Amino acid sequence: MKKLILSAFALTVATVAVQAQAQQNGPETMRPQMTEFYTPVPPVVTPGDITTNSAPSDAIVLFDGKDLSAWTGANGGPAEWDVHDGVFTVNKKKGDIQTRESFESFQLHIEWCVPENITGSGQARGNSGVFLQGRYEVQILDCYNNPTYTNGQTGSIYKQSTPKANAMRKPGEWNVYDIIYNAPVFNEDGSYRVPPTVTVIHNGVVLQNNVAIRGTTEYIGHPKVEKHGAGPIKLQSHGDPSEPISFRNIWLRKL
Repeated sequence: MKKLILSAFALTVATVAVQAQAQQNGPETMRPQMTEFYTPVPPVVTPGDITTNSAPSDAIVLFDGKDLSAWTGANGGPAEWDVHDGVFTVNKKKGDIQTRESFESFQLHIEWCVPENITGSGQARGNSGVFLQGRYEVQILDCYNNPTYTNGQTGSIYKQSTPKANAMRKPGEWNVYDIIYNAPVFNEDGSYRVPPTVTVIHNGVVLQNNVAIRGTTEYIGHPKVEKHGAGPIKLQSHGDPSEPISFRNIWLRKL
């Protein structure tokens, strides 16, 4: 019996010693493999070539410089904006255009140029817009030495969110938008469970940083929350009296 008691005592002492050593060592008892993951493996995406303005390998090309086959008139019928020299230009008489395909969350790349001989001022100077899911507008406008209301200038979420900077290039030079958009999630009653959010990068400068969109971007009145599903990318024909703007190199990656 005495031997059993001594053995139990020795085992207890040894266990306490091991526990104390483990506590002292702390993270050193971990192995590197314990915090390493090998699945799922991210897909390989070949980046676009910046020398040729090509799209990433998994992108949906919405304009390749040849035609508007990926687009349609916003009110039905063909997209009748003017394609020339690898770009297309707003046709003020033909109304808005939108993609044939509808999307949820995405990464969008789009390049646009205000003509060098642009005239007008304020909102009547190179005005267009990129409508996400057909209803949330990221403003396009010539804001190079052209003051206007700040929640309506280039890169604003129209009438909602003022951009963090004015990164506009001078008329005649190409501007680049990279837009990361997360589609909303709705409650049964049509309210937002998770609102749509957007990040807008203009010529390499962040203008909107994961900003929550409060609803439709209205010209008059407050945003409206409308339950919806996937929607198109829409480009606006604003009908300015000044020379219209042009677009090129448009592609999208679904997220």
